Amino acid sequence: MDSLQTREGIGFKLKKARSKKKLTQAQVAEKAGINTNYYACIERGEVNVSTEKLLKIVKVLGVKSSEVLPF
Repeated sequence: MDSLQTREGIGFKLKKARSKKKLTQAQVAEKAGINTNYYACIERGEVNVSTEKLLKIVKVLGVKSSEVLPF
């Protein structure tokens, strides 16, 4: 699996979890302490998210990191 596929897989799963919680990108970003535009880029698979930020996001979404990682 290449880097783009990994980023897109993580982004897809984050979006799915966010939608399930009925949260906006802005709400997740604010609660995770990151910029809304950056969070949107994460969901689209455009950026490599750091482990630290990913852990903050999954905490906000109330999911396990293993549910978000594509491997």
